[in-house]
Amino acid sequence: MLNTNPVQVGARAELSALVPPQVPDYAARRYAQSLAHGTLPVELDDEASPIEWSEEDIVLLHWRLLQEVKQLEDPAAPLEEKFDTLRWVFTEREKDGRPFSFASCLRVVGCSPLSPIPYCGLVDAEEVRDRIRHHLKTWLNATLQRYPEWVREAVIRNPAWIEARLAKNPQWINEQIKRMSEQGDLFA
Repeated sequence: MLNTNPVQVGARAELSALVPPQVPDYAARRYAQSLAHGTLPVELDDEASPIEWSEEDIVLLHWRLLQEVKQLEDPAAPLEEKFDTLRWVFTEREKDGRPFSFASCLRVVGCSPLSPIPYCGLVDAEEVRDRIRHHLKTWLNATLQRYPEWVREAVIRNPAWIEARLAKNPQWINEQIKRMSEQGDLFA
């Protein structure tokens, strides 16, 4: 489904979902994670075939990673994925120059002639971060409305604790909700 409501990024840039993602989520994440750890993947599937990435493929991978930001506004997106995306967007500024960092993806997609969007030039990563920060409370509140009150309170009071649990087990909240529905709240 195409997004008909483009997100404005400063006066010079327009990021929109005019092109459907061409790189599967698992491939984009695996490749970007391996680069972050300083290793290149030998394969993206179970076969032992080497990857041959064209320059256009690399640009599209940067584009696909930026598409992850759109899921922040989706109330149905899992909290663990939102935390993962937020960690990537708001990582330490000294990492902005690394391959596949948020700032690097903005730079590649904004400046490459192979980009799936029209040329928009260098995009200010801090301006985009500020725009995300501005909407974040609304987006997270909409997501949290799907969960019981105790989950909402835990995320608001101690988001790092929730994030750590979800990093270990993305199904942790669902398991806790199921357990409480079966056993009931022992302290109620």
